[in-house]
Amino acid sequence: MEYQLSELFESIVDHIPDRTALVCADADGEVTSRRTYRELDERANQLAHALSAAGIGKGDHVGCHITNGHEYVEMMLACFKISAVPVNVNYRYVEGELRYLYDNADLKGLLFGGQFAQRVSAVADDIDTLELFIVSGEPDGDVPDGTREYEAFLAGGSSERDFTGRSGDDIWLLYTGGTTGMPKGVMWRHEDVFFAGMGGGNPVAEPVSSPEELHTRIDNSEGAFQLAMFAAPPLMHGAAQLGTFIGFWGGSKVCLIEKYSGHGALTLIRNEGVNTISLVGDAMAVPLIEALAEGDYDTSSLFVISSAGAILSKTVRERLNEAIPSGNILDSFGSSETGYSGSEAEGSSPDEGLKFNVTERTAVITDDHRVVDPGSDDIGRVAQRGHIPLGYYNDEDKTAETFPVIDDERWVLTGDYATVDTDGVIHVMGRGSVCINSGGEKIYPEEVEAALKAHPAIVDAIVAGIPDETWGERVGAVVQVSSGQQAPSPEDIEAHLADRVARYKVPRALAIVDEVVRSPAGKPDYKWARAVLAEA
Repeated sequence: MEYQLSELFESIVDHIPDRTALVCADADGEVTSRRTYRELDERANQLAHALSAAGIGKGDHVGCHITNGHEYVEMMLACFKISAVPVNVNYRYVEGELRYLYDNADLKGLLFGGQFAQRVSAVADDIDTLELFIVSGEPDGDVPDGTREYEAFLAGGSSERDFTGRSGDDIWLLYTGGTTGMPKGVMWRHEDVFFAGMGGGNPVAEPVSSPEELHTRIDNSEGAFQLAMFAAPPLMHGAAQLGTFIGFWGGSKVCLIEKYSGHGALTLIRNEGVNTISLVGDAMAVPLIEALAEGDYDTSSLFVISSAGAILSKTVRERLNEAIPSGNILDSFGSSETGYSGSEAEGSSPDEGLKFNVTERTAVITDDHRVVDPGSDDIGRVAQRGHIPLGYYNDEDKTAETFPVIDDERWVLTGDYATVDTDGVIHVMGRGSVCINSGGEKIYPEEVEAALKAHPAIVDAIVAGIPDETWGERVGAVVQVSSGQQAPSPEDIEAHLADRVARYKVPRALAIVDEVVRSPAGKPDYKWARAVLAEA
Protein backbone atom coordinates (compact mmCIF):
# COMPACT_ATOMS: atom_id res chain seq x y z
CA MET A 1 0.00 0.00 0.00
CA GLU A 2 1.28 3.46 -0.94
CA TYR A 3 0.23 7.02 -0.19
CA GLN A 4 -2.25 6.83 -3.07
CA LEU A 5 -5.52 8.61 -2.40
CA SER A 6 -7.96 5.89 -3.45
CA GLU A 7 -5.97 3.19 -1.64
CA LEU A 8 -6.00 5.31 1.51
CA PHE A 9 -9.74 5.85 1.13
CA GLU A 10 -10.33 2.10 0.73
CA SER A 11 -8.48 1.43 3.98
CA ILE A 12 -10.93 3.77 5.75
CA VAL A 13 -13.89 2.07 4.03
CA ASP A 14 -12.83 -1.36 5.26
CA HIS A 15 -12.44 -0.01 8.80
CA ILE A 16 -15.80 1.83 9.12
CA PRO A 17 -17.90 0.65 6.14
CA ASP A 18 -21.33 1.49 7.56
CA ARG A 19 -20.66 4.98 8.89
CA THR A 20 -21.94 7.95 6.88
CA ALA A 21 -19.25 9.29 4.58
CA LEU A 22 -20.99 11.93 2.48
CA VAL A 23 -24.12 14.07 2.83
CA CYS A 24 -25.07 16.37 -0.05
CA ALA A 25 -27.69 19.11 0.15
CA ASP A 26 -29.40 21.47 -2.27
CA ALA A 27 -29.09 25.25 -2.08
CA ASP A 28 -31.75 25.34 0.68
CA GLY A 29 -29.75 22.95 2.83
CA GLU A 30 -32.14 20.04 2.33
CA VAL A 31 -30.39 16.68 1.93
CA THR A 32 -30.48 15.22 -1.60
CA SER A 33 -28.18 12.22 -1.12
CA ARG A 34 -26.48 10.30 1.67
CA ARG A 35 -23.74 7.69 1.27
CA THR A 36 -22.03 5.37 3.74
CA TYR A 37 -18.33 4.70 3.24
CA ARG A 38 -19.19 1.33 1.69
CA GLU A 39 -21.83 2.82 -0.65
CA LEU A 40 -19.55 5.64 -1.77
CA ASP A 41 -16.73 3.19 -2.46
CA GLU A 42 -18.93 0.78 -4.41
CA ARG A 43 -20.35 3.55 -6.58
CA ALA A 44 -16.84 4.87 -7.24
CA ASN A 45 -15.80 1.33 -8.20
CA GLN A 46 -18.70 1.13 -10.67
CA LEU A 47 -17.82 4.49 -12.17
CA ALA A 48 -14.13 3.56 -12.39
CA HIS A 49 -14.93 0.36 -14.32
CA ALA A 50 -17.31 2.27 -16.61
CA LEU A 51 -14.60 4.85 -17.31
CA SER A 52 -12.10 2.10 -18.12
CA ALA A 53 -14.55 0.44 -20.50
CA ALA A 54 -15.03 3.82 -22.21
CA GLY A 55 -11.29 4.18 -22.82
CA ILE A 56 -10.18 6.27 -19.84
CA GLY A 57 -6.92 4.95 -18.41
CA LYS A 58 -3.82 5.80 -16.41
CA GLY A 59 -2.85 9.46 -16.74
CA ASP A 60 -5.95 10.48 -18.74
CA HIS A 61 -7.63 13.72 -17.69
CA VAL A 62 -11.35 13.92 -16.87
CA GLY A 63 -12.94 17.34 -16.31
CA CYS A 64 -15.45 17.92 -13.50
CA HIS A 65 -17.64 20.76 -14.77
CA ILE A 66 -20.33 20.43 -12.14
CA THR A 67 -21.57 21.92 -8.88
CA ASN A 68 -21.17 20.21 -5.50
CA GLY A 69 -22.80 16.80 -5.18
CA HIS A 70 -22.05 13.10 -4.79
CA GLU A 71 -21.23 12.90 -8.52
CA TYR A 72 -18.18 15.16 -8.06
CA VAL A 73 -16.74 13.10 -5.20
CA GLU A 74 -17.51 9.80 -6.94
CA MET A 75 -15.76 10.98 -10.09
CA MET A 76 -12.65 12.04 -8.17
CA LEU A 77 -12.45 8.70 -6.39
CA ALA A 78 -13.17 6.75 -9.60
CA CYS A 79 -10.37 8.52 -11.44
CA PHE A 80 -7.95 7.89 -8.59
CA LYS A 81 -8.86 4.18 -8.60
CA ILE A 82 -7.70 3.79 -12.21
CA SER A 83 -4.82 6.31 -11.89
CA ALA A 84 -6.65 8.79 -14.09
CA VAL A 85 -6.64 12.50 -13.24
CA PRO A 86 -9.76 14.49 -12.30
CA VAL A 87 -9.62 18.16 -13.34
CA ASN A 88 -11.63 20.86 -11.58
CA VAL A 89 -13.49 23.25 -13.91
CA ASN A 90 -14.77 26.65 -12.78
CA TYR A 91 -18.48 26.44 -13.59
CA ARG A 92 -18.73 30.22 -13.91
CA TYR A 93 -16.39 30.24 -16.89
CA VAL A 94 -17.85 31.39 -20.21
CA GLU A 95 -17.06 29.84 -23.57
CA GLY A 96 -13.66 31.44 -24.16
CA GLU A 97 -12.35 30.49 -20.73
CA LEU A 98 -13.74 26.96 -20.99
CA ARG A 99 -12.19 26.48 -24.41
CA TYR A 100 -8.81 27.50 -22.97
CA LEU A 101 -9.04 25.23 -19.91
CA TYR A 102 -10.40 22.18 -21.75
CA ASP A 103 -7.59 22.53 -24.30
CA ASN A 104 -4.80 23.37 -21.85
CA ALA A 105 -5.75 20.43 -19.63
CA ASP A 106 -5.91 17.95 -22.54
CA LEU A 107 -9.25 16.64 -21.33
CA LYS A 108 -10.18 13.20 -22.62
CA GLY A 109 -13.42 12.92 -20.64
CA LEU A 110 -15.87 15.41 -19.18
CA LEU A 111 -18.54 15.15 -16.50
CA PHE A 112 -20.81 18.18 -16.72
CA GLY A 113 -23.97 19.39 -15.06
CA GLY A 114 -27.07 19.64 -17.23
CA GLN A 115 -27.34 23.37 -16.53
CA PHE A 116 -24.02 23.88 -18.37
CA ALA A 117 -24.93 21.88 -21.48
CA GLN A 118 -25.16 24.90 -23.78
CA ARG A 119 -21.69 26.15 -22.87
CA VAL A 120 -20.19 22.66 -23.15
CA SER A 121 -21.78 22.08 -26.57
CA ALA A 122 -20.53 25.44 -27.82
CA VAL A 123 -16.87 24.48 -27.30
CA ALA A 124 -16.82 20.66 -27.42
CA ASP A 125 -16.08 20.38 -31.15
CA ASP A 126 -13.02 22.63 -30.73
CA ILE A 127 -11.26 20.22 -28.34
CA ASP A 128 -9.67 17.37 -30.29
CA THR A 129 -8.74 15.34 -27.20
CA LEU A 130 -12.31 15.12 -25.81
CA GLU A 131 -13.85 11.68 -26.43
CA LEU A 132 -16.23 10.97 -23.54
CA PHE A 133 -19.08 13.18 -22.31
CA ILE A 134 -21.19 12.38 -19.23
CA VAL A 135 -24.08 14.58 -18.11
CA SER A 136 -25.76 14.73 -14.71
CA GLY A 137 -29.15 16.40 -14.48
CA GLU A 138 -31.55 17.67 -17.13
CA PRO A 139 -29.63 19.44 -19.94
CA ASP A 140 -30.49 23.08 -20.62
CA GLY A 141 -29.95 22.53 -24.35
CA ASP A 142 -28.30 20.23 -26.85
CA VAL A 143 -25.48 17.99 -25.65
CA PRO A 144 -22.47 16.70 -27.63
CA ASP A 145 -23.12 13.58 -29.70
CA GLY A 146 -22.74 10.37 -27.73
CA THR A 147 -23.19 12.01 -24.31
CA ARG A 148 -23.93 9.44 -21.58
CA GLU A 149 -26.33 9.98 -18.67
CA TYR A 150 -24.45 9.75 -15.36
CA GLU A 151 -26.49 7.18 -13.42
CA ALA A 152 -26.97 4.92 -16.44
CA PHE A 153 -23.27 5.14 -17.26
CA LEU A 154 -22.26 4.31 -13.68
CA ALA A 155 -24.71 1.40 -13.46
CA GLY A 156 -22.88 -0.34 -16.30
CA GLY A 157 -19.73 -0.85 -14.24
CA SER A 158 -18.82 -3.55 -11.75
CA SER A 159 -18.74 -2.68 -8.05
CA GLU A 160 -15.75 -4.97 -7.48
CA ARG A 161 -12.53 -3.48 -6.19
CA ASP A 162 -9.93 -5.07 -8.44
CA PHE A 163 -7.69 -2.19 -9.44
CA THR A 164 -3.94 -2.53 -9.96
CA GLY A 165 -0.95 -0.38 -10.81
CA ARG A 166 -1.80 2.51 -8.50
CA SER A 167 1.05 4.56 -7.05
CA GLY A 168 1.86 7.47 -4.78
CA ASP A 169 3.28 9.04 -7.95
CA ASP A 170 -0.22 9.29 -9.47
CA ILE A 171 -1.31 12.89 -10.16
CA TRP A 172 -3.84 15.15 -8.44
CA LEU A 173 -4.32 18.17 -10.73
CA LEU A 174 -5.75 21.43 -9.43
CA TYR A 175 -6.50 24.29 -11.78
CA THR A 176 -6.27 27.67 -10.12
CA GLY A 177 -7.27 30.95 -11.69
CA GLY A 178 -5.59 32.97 -8.97
CA THR A 179 -6.26 36.69 -9.08
CA THR A 180 -4.85 37.46 -12.52
CA GLY A 181 -4.26 35.70 -15.82
CA MET A 182 -5.56 32.45 -17.25
CA PRO A 183 -5.95 29.35 -15.06
CA LYS A 184 -2.92 27.18 -14.34
CA GLY A 185 -2.93 23.48 -13.52
CA VAL A 186 -0.92 22.62 -10.40
CA MET A 187 0.40 19.05 -10.61
CA TRP A 188 0.65 17.24 -7.28
CA ARG A 189 1.83 13.70 -6.68
CA HIS A 190 -0.69 11.89 -4.44
CA GLU A 191 1.94 11.37 -1.75
CA ASP A 192 2.96 15.03 -1.75
CA VAL A 193 -0.57 16.44 -1.58
CA PHE A 194 -1.44 13.95 1.17
CA PHE A 195 1.26 15.43 3.40
CA ALA A 196 1.37 19.06 2.24
CA GLY A 197 -2.32 19.66 1.60
CA MET A 198 -4.02 17.11 3.87
CA GLY A 199 -1.77 17.19 6.91
CA GLY A 200 -0.56 13.63 6.51
CA GLY A 201 -3.95 12.33 7.62
CA ASN A 202 -4.47 14.71 10.53
CA PRO A 203 -3.63 18.44 10.27
CA VAL A 204 -3.84 18.94 14.06
CA ALA A 205 -1.55 16.05 15.06
CA GLU A 206 1.53 14.17 13.93
CA PRO A 207 1.24 12.86 10.35
CA VAL A 208 1.01 9.13 9.87
CA SER A 209 4.29 7.29 9.48
CA SER A 210 2.88 4.70 7.06
CA PRO A 211 -0.23 4.36 4.86
CA GLU A 212 -1.38 1.40 6.94
CA GLU A 213 -1.43 3.57 10.06
CA LEU A 214 -4.12 5.93 8.75
CA HIS A 215 -7.22 3.90 9.53
CA THR A 216 -5.95 2.76 12.94
CA ARG A 217 -6.37 6.30 14.26
CA ILE A 218 -10.15 6.04 13.83
CA ASP A 219 -12.17 4.64 16.71
CA ASN A 220 -14.46 2.07 15.10
CA SER A 221 -16.10 0.90 18.31
CA GLU A 222 -19.88 0.92 18.47
CA GLY A 223 -21.23 4.30 19.54
CA ALA A 224 -17.93 6.11 18.92
CA PHE A 225 -18.23 9.83 18.16
CA GLN A 226 -18.13 10.74 14.47
CA LEU A 227 -17.13 14.28 13.52
CA ALA A 228 -19.40 16.11 11.04
CA MET A 229 -17.41 18.38 8.71
CA PHE A 230 -18.93 20.89 6.31
CA ALA A 231 -16.76 21.90 3.33
CA ALA A 232 -18.77 24.96 2.31
CA PRO A 233 -16.93 26.20 -0.82
CA PRO A 234 -17.51 24.65 -4.25
CA LEU A 235 -15.42 21.56 -4.98
CA MET A 236 -13.92 23.33 -7.96
CA HIS A 237 -11.93 25.19 -5.27
CA GLY A 238 -8.88 23.44 -3.85
CA ALA A 239 -9.82 24.25 -0.25
CA ALA A 240 -13.06 22.26 -0.57
CA GLN A 241 -11.37 19.25 -2.20
CA LEU A 242 -8.67 19.17 0.45
CA GLY A 243 -11.22 19.65 3.23
CA THR A 244 -13.36 16.80 1.92
CA PHE A 245 -10.49 14.33 1.89
CA ILE A 246 -9.18 15.51 5.26
CA GLY A 247 -12.65 14.64 6.54
CA PHE A 248 -12.45 11.16 5.03
CA TRP A 249 -9.01 10.52 6.57
CA GLY A 250 -10.55 11.12 9.99
CA GLY A 251 -13.58 8.93 9.32
CA SER A 252 -15.84 11.99 9.43
CA LYS A 253 -19.23 12.64 7.93
CA VAL A 254 -18.49 15.15 5.15
CA CYS A 255 -21.28 17.59 4.25
CA LEU A 256 -21.51 19.50 0.97
CA ILE A 257 -23.99 22.07 -0.35
CA GLU A 258 -24.84 22.50 -4.03
CA LYS A 259 -24.79 26.30 -3.92
CA TYR A 260 -23.73 28.21 -0.84
CA SER A 261 -26.06 30.60 0.98
CA GLY A 262 -26.34 31.63 4.60
CA HIS A 263 -29.79 30.11 5.14
CA GLY A 264 -28.93 26.91 3.28
CA ALA A 265 -25.68 26.46 5.19
CA LEU A 266 -27.37 27.03 8.56
CA THR A 267 -30.14 24.55 7.70
CA LEU A 268 -27.51 21.90 6.91
CA ILE A 269 -25.54 22.73 10.07
CA ARG A 270 -28.67 22.36 12.19
CA ASN A 271 -30.00 19.20 10.57
CA GLU A 272 -26.69 17.31 10.41
CA GLY A 273 -25.17 18.54 13.69
CA VAL A 274 -22.13 19.96 11.90
CA ASN A 275 -19.09 20.35 14.19
CA THR A 276 -16.63 22.11 11.88
CA ILE A 277 -17.17 24.32 8.85
CA SER A 278 -14.56 25.60 6.38
CA LEU A 279 -15.20 28.95 4.70
CA VAL A 280 -13.32 31.31 2.39
CA GLY A 281 -13.10 34.68 4.09
CA ASP A 282 -15.68 37.41 4.62
CA ALA A 283 -17.65 36.61 1.47
CA MET A 284 -18.82 33.32 3.01
CA ALA A 285 -18.93 34.44 6.65
CA VAL A 286 -21.16 37.49 6.16
CA PRO A 287 -24.12 35.50 4.70
CA LEU A 288 -24.00 33.26 7.79
CA ILE A 289 -24.12 36.26 10.10
CA GLU A 290 -26.97 37.90 8.19
CA ALA A 291 -29.01 34.68 8.03
CA LEU A 292 -28.61 34.16 11.78
CA ALA A 293 -30.02 37.64 12.33
CA GLU A 294 -33.07 36.79 10.21
CA GLY A 295 -33.89 33.26 11.38
CA ASP A 296 -33.76 30.93 14.37
CA TYR A 297 -31.01 28.36 13.76
CA ASP A 298 -29.31 26.03 16.20
CA THR A 299 -25.53 26.29 15.77
CA SER A 300 -24.58 24.83 19.14
CA SER A 301 -22.93 21.80 17.49
CA LEU A 302 -20.31 24.02 15.81
CA PHE A 303 -16.99 24.25 17.63
CA VAL A 304 -14.59 25.14 14.78
CA ILE A 305 -15.04 27.74 12.03
CA SER A 306 -12.01 27.82 9.75
CA SER A 307 -11.18 30.10 6.85
CA ALA A 308 -8.70 29.21 4.13
CA GLY A 309 -7.97 30.96 0.84
CA ALA A 310 -9.01 34.37 2.20
CA ILE A 311 -8.59 35.96 5.63
CA LEU A 312 -11.48 37.07 7.81
CA SER A 313 -11.44 40.81 8.50
CA LYS A 314 -11.42 41.96 12.12
CA THR A 315 -14.94 43.37 11.90
CA VAL A 316 -16.45 40.20 10.40
CA ARG A 317 -14.54 38.01 12.83
CA GLU A 318 -16.01 39.92 15.77
CA ARG A 319 -19.52 39.67 14.33
CA LEU A 320 -19.05 35.95 13.72
CA ASN A 321 -17.86 35.41 17.29
CA GLU A 322 -20.93 37.19 18.59
CA ALA A 323 -23.33 35.30 16.28
CA ILE A 324 -21.82 31.83 16.91
CA PRO A 325 -20.19 31.94 20.36
CA SER A 326 -19.56 28.16 20.37
CA GLY A 327 -17.30 28.38 17.31
CA ASN A 328 -13.52 28.68 17.65
CA ILE A 329 -12.41 30.75 14.64
CA LEU A 330 -9.20 29.75 12.84
CA ASP A 331 -7.46 31.35 9.86
CA SER A 332 -5.18 29.12 7.82
CA PHE A 333 -2.51 30.19 5.36
CA GLY A 334 -1.71 28.39 2.14
CA SER A 335 -2.25 28.20 -1.60
CA SER A 336 -2.91 25.78 -4.44
CA GLU A 337 0.85 25.54 -4.96
CA THR A 338 1.79 24.89 -1.31
CA GLY A 339 -1.15 23.31 0.46
CA TYR A 340 -1.09 24.16 4.16
CA SER A 341 1.66 26.63 5.12
CA GLY A 342 0.66 27.75 8.60
CA SER A 343 -1.97 29.18 10.91
CA GLU A 344 -2.59 32.60 12.39
CA ALA A 345 -0.23 33.87 15.08
CA GLU A 346 -1.38 35.77 18.13
CA GLY A 347 -2.46 39.30 17.24
CA SER A 348 -2.93 38.52 13.56
CA SER A 349 -5.58 40.65 11.86
CA PRO A 350 -6.04 42.06 8.34
CA ASP A 351 -6.58 45.43 10.00
CA GLU A 352 -3.46 45.32 12.17
CA GLY A 353 -1.29 43.00 10.07
CA LEU A 354 -1.38 39.34 9.05
CA LYS A 355 0.98 37.14 11.06
CA PHE A 356 1.36 33.37 10.74
CA ASN A 357 3.17 30.58 12.51
CA VAL A 358 4.46 28.48 9.63
CA THR A 359 5.67 24.94 9.12
CA GLU A 360 9.35 24.05 9.11
CA ARG A 361 9.07 23.61 5.35
CA THR A 362 8.22 27.30 4.91
CA ALA A 363 10.56 30.27 4.46
CA VAL A 364 10.62 33.71 2.86
CA ILE A 365 12.91 34.09 -0.17
CA THR A 366 13.97 37.31 -1.90
CA ASP A 367 13.66 37.89 -5.64
CA ASP A 368 17.38 37.08 -6.00
CA HIS A 369 16.76 33.69 -4.32
CA ARG A 370 18.20 34.47 -0.89
CA VAL A 371 16.48 33.12 2.23
CA VAL A 372 15.42 36.08 4.41
CA ASP A 373 17.07 36.22 7.82
CA PRO A 374 14.60 36.39 10.72
CA GLY A 375 14.49 39.85 12.24
CA SER A 376 15.72 41.65 9.14
CA ASP A 377 13.52 44.08 7.24
CA ASP A 378 14.04 42.22 3.97
CA ILE A 379 10.92 41.49 1.92
CA GLY A 380 10.55 38.27 -0.02
CA ARG A 381 8.07 35.74 -1.29
CA VAL A 382 6.68 33.00 0.92
CA ALA A 383 8.20 29.70 -0.22
CA GLN A 384 8.04 26.00 0.61
CA ARG A 385 10.21 22.94 0.10
CA GLY A 386 9.81 19.21 0.67
CA HIS A 387 6.39 17.95 -0.36
CA ILE A 388 5.64 20.40 -3.18
CA PRO A 389 4.01 20.08 -6.64
CA LEU A 390 5.83 18.90 -9.75
CA GLY A 391 4.96 22.17 -11.48
CA TYR A 392 2.32 23.62 -13.77
CA TYR A 393 0.78 21.39 -16.42
CA ASN A 394 1.71 22.40 -19.96
CA ASP A 395 3.73 25.43 -18.82
CA GLU A 396 7.48 24.86 -18.59
CA ASP A 397 8.34 28.57 -18.38
CA LYS A 398 6.00 29.29 -15.48
CA THR A 399 7.16 26.09 -13.77
CA ALA A 400 10.81 27.15 -14.00
CA GLU A 401 9.94 30.57 -12.57
CA THR A 402 7.76 29.35 -9.69
CA PHE A 403 9.61 26.13 -8.77
CA PRO A 404 13.32 27.09 -8.77
CA VAL A 405 16.22 25.06 -7.44
CA ILE A 406 18.05 27.06 -4.76
CA ASP A 407 21.23 25.65 -3.20
CA ASP A 408 20.46 22.21 -4.65
CA GLU A 409 16.98 22.20 -3.10
CA ARG A 410 13.71 22.57 -5.00
CA TRP A 411 11.30 25.27 -3.78
CA VAL A 412 7.92 26.66 -4.73
CA LEU A 413 7.64 30.46 -4.61
CA THR A 414 4.15 31.79 -3.93
CA GLY A 415 2.81 35.20 -4.92
CA ASP A 416 2.60 36.33 -1.28
CA TYR A 417 5.18 38.86 -0.11
CA ALA A 418 6.24 38.87 3.54
CA THR A 419 8.85 39.67 6.19
CA VAL A 420 10.10 37.43 9.03
CA ASP A 421 10.20 38.22 12.77
CA THR A 422 13.08 37.15 14.99
CA ASP A 423 10.89 34.31 16.31
CA GLY A 424 10.18 33.02 12.79
CA VAL A 425 6.64 34.40 12.55
CA ILE A 426 5.98 35.75 9.06
CA HIS A 427 4.13 39.01 8.34
CA VAL A 428 2.22 38.65 5.06
CA MET A 429 1.84 41.89 3.11
CA GLY A 430 -0.20 40.69 0.14
CA ARG A 431 -0.14 39.24 -3.36
CA GLY A 432 2.53 40.64 -5.61
CA SER A 433 0.42 40.08 -8.74
CA VAL A 434 -2.13 42.69 -7.62
CA CYS A 435 0.29 45.02 -5.85
CA ILE A 436 -0.28 48.68 -6.79
CA ASN A 437 2.79 50.80 -7.62
CA SER A 438 1.97 54.45 -7.05
CA GLY A 439 4.95 56.75 -7.51
CA GLY A 440 7.31 53.98 -6.43
CA GLU A 441 5.31 53.14 -3.31
CA LYS A 442 4.04 49.55 -3.17
CA ILE A 443 0.46 49.18 -1.95
CA TYR A 444 -1.06 45.78 -1.20
CA PRO A 445 -4.84 45.81 -1.83
CA GLU A 446 -5.61 43.37 0.99
CA GLU A 447 -4.50 45.87 3.64
CA VAL A 448 -6.67 48.68 2.28
CA GLU A 449 -9.64 46.32 1.73
CA ALA A 450 -9.55 45.23 5.36
CA ALA A 451 -9.42 48.85 6.56
CA LEU A 452 -12.35 49.79 4.31
CA LYS A 453 -14.48 46.91 5.61
CA ALA A 454 -14.05 48.25 9.15
CA HIS A 455 -16.34 51.14 8.09
CA PRO A 456 -19.84 50.51 9.51
CA ALA A 457 -21.53 51.22 6.17
CA ILE A 458 -19.28 48.98 4.03
CA VAL A 459 -20.04 45.26 3.78
CA ASP A 460 -17.46 44.41 1.08
CA ALA A 461 -14.67 46.05 -0.91
CA ILE A 462 -12.08 45.34 -3.59
CA VAL A 463 -9.12 47.64 -4.10
CA ALA A 464 -7.28 47.84 -7.42
CA GLY A 465 -4.81 50.07 -9.23
CA ILE A 466 -5.91 52.28 -12.11
CA PRO A 467 -3.62 54.15 -14.56
CA ASP A 468 -2.38 57.60 -13.56
CA GLU A 469 -0.26 59.86 -15.80
CA THR A 470 1.70 61.29 -12.88
CA TRP A 471 2.08 58.38 -10.46
CA GLY A 472 1.83 55.42 -12.84
CA GLU A 473 -1.06 54.00 -10.81
CA ARG A 474 -3.45 55.35 -8.22
CA VAL A 475 -5.57 53.45 -5.72
CA GLY A 476 -9.22 52.80 -6.52
CA ALA A 477 -11.89 51.06 -4.45
CA VAL A 478 -15.11 49.29 -5.43
CA VAL A 479 -17.37 49.07 -2.38
CA GLN A 480 -20.67 47.48 -1.49
CA VAL A 481 -22.77 49.28 1.11
CA SER A 482 -24.65 47.46 3.87
CA SER A 483 -28.41 47.24 3.43
CA GLY A 484 -30.15 50.33 4.83
CA GLN A 485 -26.90 52.31 5.15
CA GLN A 486 -26.06 55.53 3.32
CA ALA A 487 -23.15 55.27 0.91
CA PRO A 488 -20.03 56.97 2.30
CA SER A 489 -18.57 59.89 0.35
CA PRO A 490 -14.90 60.03 -0.68
CA GLU A 491 -14.42 62.47 2.21
CA ASP A 492 -15.98 59.97 4.62
CA ILE A 493 -13.66 57.27 3.32
CA GLU A 494 -10.61 59.48 3.72
CA ALA A 495 -11.55 60.35 7.30
CA HIS A 496 -12.19 56.70 8.15
CA LEU A 497 -8.82 55.60 6.78
CA ALA A 498 -6.83 58.50 8.24
CA ASP A 499 -5.53 56.53 11.24
CA ARG A 500 -5.65 53.10 9.59
CA VAL A 501 -3.41 53.34 6.51
CA ALA A 502 -0.78 55.74 5.18
CA ARG A 503 -2.18 58.64 3.18
CA TYR A 504 -0.74 57.41 -0.12
CA LYS A 505 -2.79 54.20 0.28
CA VAL A 506 -6.15 56.02 0.52
CA PRO A 507 -8.35 55.36 -2.57
CA ARG A 508 -8.52 58.33 -4.93
CA ALA A 509 -11.27 56.75 -7.03
CA LEU A 510 -14.43 55.26 -5.62
CA ALA A 511 -17.19 53.18 -7.20
CA ILE A 512 -20.31 52.13 -5.28
CA VAL A 513 -21.92 48.90 -6.55
CA ASP A 514 -24.95 46.84 -5.57
CA GLU A 515 -22.79 43.75 -5.14
CA VAL A 516 -19.05 43.16 -5.21
CA VAL A 517 -18.19 40.38 -7.66
CA ARG A 518 -16.22 37.48 -6.26
CA SER A 519 -15.56 33.91 -7.36
CA PRO A 520 -17.96 31.21 -6.07
CA ALA A 521 -15.29 30.47 -3.48
CA GLY A 522 -15.23 34.08 -2.26
CA LYS A 523 -12.01 35.31 -3.86
CA PRO A 524 -11.87 38.88 -5.24
CA ASP A 525 -12.22 39.48 -8.97
CA TYR A 526 -9.59 42.18 -9.53
CA LYS A 527 -10.08 42.21 -13.30
CA TRP A 528 -13.75 43.08 -12.78
CA ALA A 529 -12.86 45.74 -10.18
CA ARG A 530 -10.41 47.47 -12.53
CA ALA A 531 -13.04 47.52 -15.28
CA VAL A 532 -15.63 49.02 -12.92
CA LEU A 533 -13.18 51.69 -11.76
CA ALA A 534 -12.15 52.51 -15.33
CA GLU A 535 -15.80 53.02 -16.29
CA ALA A 536 -16.50 55.07 -13.19
